[in-house]
Formats: sequence, C-alpha cells, structure tokens
Amino acid sequence: MRPTLRLRSASSLHLGGTSTLTPSPALRERVRRPAYLQKLARAEDLAPLFKNDDYIGWSGFTGVGYPKMTPTAIASHIETHNLQSDPSTKKRFNLFVGASCGPEVEERWARNDMIARRYPHQVGKEIAKGINEGRINFADKHLSMFPQDLTYGYYSLNKTHGSPKHPLDWAIVEATAITEEGYIVPGASVGATPEILQSAEKIIIEVNTRIPNLEGLHDINQSFTPPNRLPYLVVHPKDRIGTTSIPLDPDRVVAIVESDKPDNTGANAPETPDSRAIASHLIDFFSSESGIGNVANSIIGGLADGPFEQVQVWTEVLQDTFIRFFDSGKLSFATATSIRFSPEGFDHFYKNWASYKDLLLLRSQQVANSPELIRRLGVIAMNTPLEVDIYAHANSTCAMGSRMLNGLGGSADFLRNAKVSVMHTPSTRPSRLPDGTKDKTGISCIVPFASHIDQTEHDLDVVVTEQGLADLRGLSPRERAPKIIQNCAHPDYRDMLMEYYDRALYECLKKGMGHEPHMLKNAFKMHINLQEKGTMKIDKWD
Repeated sequence: MRPTLRLRSASSLHLGGTSTLTPSPALRERVRRPAYLQKLARAEDLAPLFKNDDYIGWSGFTGVGYPKMTPTAIASHIETHNLQSDPSTKKRFNLFVGASCGPEVEERWARNDMIARRYPHQVGKEIAKGINEGRINFADKHLSMFPQDLTYGYYSLNKTHGSPKHPLDWAIVEATAITEEGYIVPGASVGATPEILQSAEKIIIEVNTRIPNLEGLHDINQSFTPPNRLPYLVVHPKDRIGTTSIPLDPDRVVAIVESDKPDNTGANAPETPDSRAIASHLIDFFSSESGIGNVANSIIGGLADGPFEQVQVWTEVLQDTFIRFFDSGKLSFATATSIRFSPEGFDHFYKNWASYKDLLLLRSQQVANSPELIRRLGVIAMNTPLEVDIYAHANSTCAMGSRMLNGLGGSADFLRNAKVSVMHTPSTRPSRLPDGTKDKTGISCIVPFASHIDQTEHDLDVVVTEQGLADLRGLSPRERAPKIIQNCAHPDYRDMLMEYYDRALYECLKKGMGHEPHMLKNAFKMHINLQEKGTMKIDKWD
C-alpha cells in the first residue's frame, strides 16, 4: 500500500487543500486560473512525496523548458537525509523526458544514483556513465515515436503501483503562464510535454516568472490513439493546426510552484575550420541543387551570408545562428520543438520577443519530427554521426559499438524521410596513444564497417567531411564505397580504406557474393587496433 498524498509544511498545506502561501505579483499575473493559486507550494515541501520506483515525466527538450525547482528539491532532500546510503531508504526513479534537460538537475540525479530508468534520450557524462556501468536502464527511441509509445503504455507494462489508467505517477512541467481554463503555456520548448501531461496521475506546474510569457509561440495539437488519429494538415511551415496552450485536467494538478531559474544551456559549440569547410561544401551543394552542433551552426551561418532568400525552416531545434539568419532577412519563417540558444542568445531573443514572435512556431516533438510532414515538406536533413562506413551506414550513438554516448534523438526521423539526407562529420578525431601522446588523426570517422548502425545505407544520400562531399543518390553499394573513400576520407586513411575495399571486392566476387563486399575477418580491424594501440592506423590488413 502506497501512502496517501499529503504535503506537510509550516503552513500545514495539504495537496488539494488551501494554501496559505502568498503568490508574488508576477505569479498572480501569470496564473489566470485563481483556483490554482490555492495550490501554491514550496518545492522543498513536495520533495518527500516522491517514492522509490515512481514513474516521473518532465517537460523539457535539449536543455530548455525543463522544471528546475522541484527536481532540485528532490535531490537536496535525498542528499540532506542521506537516503541513498541505506537500501531501505534509497530512492530511484523512472524518468521520462522528451529529450535532454539541464545538467544541474539531470546530472545531479545521476550522480546521486536516483535514476533507475531513463527514456528516450539523454545527454550528459554522469548519465552516460550510469548507463555504461549498468546502473541505469536506457533504450533509444525515435523522438517522433516516444510520445505515442508513452500514451500507449509501453513504458509502464511492468509498473506495479498507481493508477492503471496513467503510465506516469507524476508530471513536473514548466510553464510561462496558465490560462483561464488551467491550460499550460510552455516556455522555449514543447517536446513531449502534451503527452506527459496526458499520461500523468498527478501534475506539478512550475510557473517560471523569470522569462517572458511566451503565449502565442506554440502550436499544440491533441494526441489521439489509433484508430482515432488525425492527419497533420500542414503544407507550409507557417500552418497552425492546434492551440496556443496545452490542455490538461485541472483536477490532476496537485501543486503550483513559482520558479525564477533560467535554462542552463551554456554556450553553443564553437565553429572550427573543419566545420566551416564542411559548411562550405554543403552550401556549394545546395547552390547546385536549387542537427545540433558546430557544423549545423556553420551551415546556418553560411546560409545567412549565402545566396538564398525567403528560406523556410522545419527543424527540431533552433540554435544561436538562427538569430543571425532571422536578422539577415533571409529566413522568413522557422518551426521547431525547441529553441536552444546560449544565455546571450536567450537574452537577445527575450528582449526582442516582439520582433521574433511572428517568425516562428514551436510544436510538440511528435509533430516537429513527424515522418509524414518531413516527407511532405521536402525537408533537407543534416546530422552529425560518430562514424560512417564506406557504404554509408552511420553510427550516431555507441562508440566502439558498445559505449553509449548520447541518444539517437530525432536524427533518423529526419534522415529516413527527408528529400535529401546528409551526414556531416570531421574525417578524423584525435586519439591518445599508450605513451600518453596524442595522434591528431588517430580515429577515422570513415570506417570499413560501422561498429553500431543507427542510420542505414538506405536512408543516407550525402556524406560530407572537411575533405569533400560524396553525393550517393542513385548509386549502388559498389559505386558508393570508392566515392566515399576518395571524397570524404582523410589522406592518412584513404589508401588503407581503398585497399580494404579492393580486397573485399576481389574475394567476394570470387564467391558470388559481391553486392556489398566485406572481409569479415578484417571489418573491425581498425576499431580493434584503436583499442589495443590507441590509433586506427593499421600496418597491414593481414
């Protein structure tokens, strides 16, 4: 039997009762449903209510729009009472968020061993460490599919407590305002918040009064289950199909918490000479035709200075260079599920909110990453992998085939369904040799066989590195390999990879199995050499 919900504080506040806390003027302005103010609570008073093995959903996407106060209070409660030192008091939670959250909450939970399960995406050294050490159960899922699978109950099939109607025990979500109906106006991300709210038995809303009320920025549609699902009637990025707030059942709202914490995004990855070279190759490619990271920033920056006018963007995340793109007058409209600006970028965006509010929309990740819409709109998709093999299979998640870095995210949602699917990566990365010195090109990002495959050869059209661009459209595997090697591989590896391909082709054709030639005994020799000698530069194949 799980304990009944009761909040004890200095004011003897009970969930669902009357609060004696006094709302700030800013909070009164933001919360337009007066009954919610009767549920005003302190995050530290809510923390003891969370029980071991609870299923918890947070708002947030790419470190933006996540709850700050309550998760921090839960971690502080556990640390203060030293709960993790005793198996009888230890608390570990099942955490579901549309994508990643701020490190001050998610990483802190991982350090305290508070996360038993984390779906469907993560970014952070402590979480990755927990996953790779076997303490955190994690499974990648395409971000377009996670919200529907949550509402289907796929993640709570083994849940043994709580209401069978609700896959989640709790939803903790951030809002910039609450409407008269009690609906939520999100911040700078939507992600899976609509479905998390739909799935939760109990809801805590953190109203962030530090950032502006972003009402009007969002386009929220209701998530139905088959056979009642409806098509997304979008033919242009500007098209609205929903409402400006997220509907919910007010009776399931158990507490309101005022928040004044900013999103902890940090600076975006800086451009490098390699990223600028990759962007240059792509700008040339796009001119002849007419993701998240430093390459994406370089590309968008290049577009701001490039020959294209009246560009429309359908993407997952907007980064700082989009501000420059908007200000150039060349970007007419953009839609995404999250805005991940640097702190300086957010300051500029919020100060000039009136100038940008009619130029973009934020949608749920189920819509922003919808295969149907990506295909209909003819999106050009770009993403960065860890490695690409000579036939254009790409590994985005697992270093050396086993060590989880970051999750898959929405890369495959876009790459599989785009008009043109592009993978861009540096041709090499540095490695450390056994004597402690660095090999500046010790890891080749073009390999004979990807050690883990997230995107298949069937999904990718273009591979580009700072060395050059390989347009693979319409090519067979045997035509693809030489082109990728010659155009994209680093000179330190080009001859080595060509020798592998030539020998594999010769041996496989002799056996009548030459469609996609491989020497299985040598397919991962470069990876094994890296493990044993600190570099992928092998002496010979035999």
